[in-house]
Amino acid sequence: MAEQKRPPNRRGFYVKMKLLHKHARPQQEKSCFFKYYKWVLWFSLSLYFFTSYLISNNPNGKPTSLHKTRVPNAKSSVVSRALFQSINVTAPEQITSTQGILKHLKVFVYDLPPKYNTDWLSNVRCNNHLFASEVAIHRALLTSDVRTFDPYEADYFFVPVYVSCNFSTVNGFPAIGHARSLIASAVQLFSSQYPFWNRSQGSDHIFVASHDFGACFHTLEDVAIADGIPEFLKNSIILQTFGVQYKHPCQEAENVVIPPYVSPESVRSTLERAPVTGRRDIWVFFRGKMEVHPKNVSGRFYSKQVRTVIWREFNGDRRFYLRRQRFAGYQSEIARSVFCLCPLGWAPWSPRLVESVALGCVPVIIADGIRLPFPSAVRWPEISLTVAEKDVGKLAKILEDVAATNLSSIQRNLWDPRTRRALLFNNHVQEGDATWQVLRALSEKLDRSYRSSRVSRQLVIDT
Repeated sequence: MAEQKRPPNRRGFYVKMKLLHKHARPQQEKSCFFKYYKWVLWFSLSLYFFTSYLISNNPNGKPTSLHKTRVPNAKSSVVSRALFQSINVTAPEQITSTQGILKHLKVFVYDLPPKYNTDWLSNVRCNNHLFASEVAIHRALLTSDVRTFDPYEADYFFVPVYVSCNFSTVNGFPAIGHARSLIASAVQLFSSQYPFWNRSQGSDHIFVASHDFGACFHTLEDVAIADGIPEFLKNSIILQTFGVQYKHPCQEAENVVIPPYVSPESVRSTLERAPVTGRRDIWVFFRGKMEVHPKNVSGRFYSKQVRTVIWREFNGDRRFYLRRQRFAGYQSEIARSVFCLCPLGWAPWSPRLVESVALGCVPVIIADGIRLPFPSAVRWPEISLTVAEKDVGKLAKILEDVAATNLSSIQRNLWDPRTRRALLFNNHVQEGDATWQVLRALSEKLDRSYRSSRVSRQLVIDT
């Protein structure tokens, strides 16, 4: 592949264009001396304020880009401004430092028109439903110090396209039939304006696929498998909630398994009322869809009949607190529970995994072959129980044995605040939180970065 040449003196070009755009005079001054005097005065003041900005915001003395790189002809002059201003207004001192293993990682966030992201925020659910990690990661990156405004120094390129915020008016669930065309449109836009996608064939570009079967973009597994991952995404990195330990067409791209989104504010509010070490008067808890008849209207077996078995076998057991109706305050029930059932639904993962851990309830994972997020940070075998789908009818006996043996040890491990932190997305990256864990995982895949690969090759040549 031909080497992409870096435009010379691009910083000077950016500065020149910005100054001409903002400060060009509509009419020429009659007096040459007066015109010269104004420009000298303006340039001096600008240099003073610009230097002050660099000193105060760049203590390490590294040159900093002056402004966001924009997609030419985009409808929005400043991408993500609505997102930044509405939910992510940040003072300079709030921008989190990511020292250590993330110190040299650089991520460029594409400046896409708002139809790809911020327009969807008009529906408040877009910010906080279980698929909202696509929004959370975007807004956290905007103020993270791994972000670079210079795409030529970037290791990775983040593509902020929200595909799970198109809620069906019929049932209120996300309708993601538009996902493939929306993402394809975004790729076409920035690849036609910039060289970065084409030079690496997208291998250093990052997308979020936070719904049931990830980058297959369908909620039913058989249809998702038939559709597969779009060809243009197969060389990229997918951040997805879907993950299994066996071969599956919906993870046939480089991927990082991430947790589903749970509002950290809601968790904090619940913990203020009921701390994790507080009294727990519910032995086994589950609230959610449990079908009395295994086949639903689609003709498919929901949850592979696991939830139906749970309802049939244990609804009459007073130790099992099972509820099929929705309840807005269900997190308070989790905080009162010893064991929280986390059975598969259509897909193996569930937001209950995060809520149980965050609220100190031992997650009982019933989803064969599930691949869990951030195993290097979350010691899943030490904080949870795994029950095979075929053994769901033996739940009572299994949990009795655990309660009589090592429950206290599991709870001590579970209540470590670092575990909770690793599964929650914050508005700003905090060391150890979910976005930080994503960046850590990306730092281990730098062989996919065009820039990092070039630097490595150059070091080999030099030595």
